[in-house]
Amino acid sequence: MPKRTDSEYLAFVRGRVTGLRRAAYLLCGDSHGADDIVQETLTKLYSRWPRISYVENLDAYVNTMLVRVFLDERRRGWWKVALLDWLPERVASAPPAGQVEQESVVHTALMSLAPRQRAVVVLRYLCDQPVKEVARVLGCSEGTPKGR
Repeated sequence: MPKRTDSEYLAFVRGRVTGLRRAAYLLCGDSHGADDIVQETLTKLYSRWPRISYVENLDAYVNTMLVRVFLDERRRGWWKVALLDWLPERVASAPPAGQVEQESVVHTALMSLAPRQRAVVVLRYLCDQPVKEVARVLGCSEGTPKGR
């Protein structure tokens, strides 16, 4: 099979980055954390891009990478947080009216779940992956995602 090219990578990323960012936000609950997860996922994808011509379902492959990056971030703990002697500036952005309450309820519900449970919900209902694929991504039996 022919190797994938950089232009194919850029086209793929342009078409999927919004969905990846949405999934990452639902996983971690923080827009900055979501950006970090997506960036790390896309960096890993780029390093593997020429060699993944065998992948049939590239979206599922990337969603798997995204969830694994998220779970790895949670395992690392707070030790990787940089302590600063100054506060970075925050840019406030107002969400569109009407979405605030719904997003708040969904966000609160997702953040109340453990990271692996959150991954199951996001993969099943946002990424629309079957139970079998979710179980494969998380490295567990098919009954585990069904029970969560």
